[in-house]
Amino acid sequence: MIQQILPEELYKKITNGETISVIDVREDDEVAQGMIPRAKHIPLGELENRLNELDKETEHIMVCRSGARSTKACQIMLTKGFKVKNMVGGMISWEAKYGKSMVVD
Repeated sequence: MIQQILPEELYKKITNGETISVIDVREDDEVAQGMIPRAKHIPLGELENRLNELDKETEHIMVCRSGARSTKACQIMLTKGFKVKNMVGGMISWEAKYGKSMVVD
């Protein structure tokens, strides 16, 4: 079963300055419209070939537009031994609460 995290929980981690890994698996044109601060962009189609860029000991929070692609990304990463959580509702939910241009100092 894939663990989940709510946008509010992720927002709290970011604003508290916690060290986190957020992986955005959307396409380039989607990411150009706004991204969660400090997120790393790895399109879903490139994920398996770029897993070497990610630490297996770190928990990764996966994000996409609505939650479907990030669920698939979680499944891929779980089979490779990574610790992952899927952000519920994706960027649609994030932007509804925090907008596209949230800035964290």
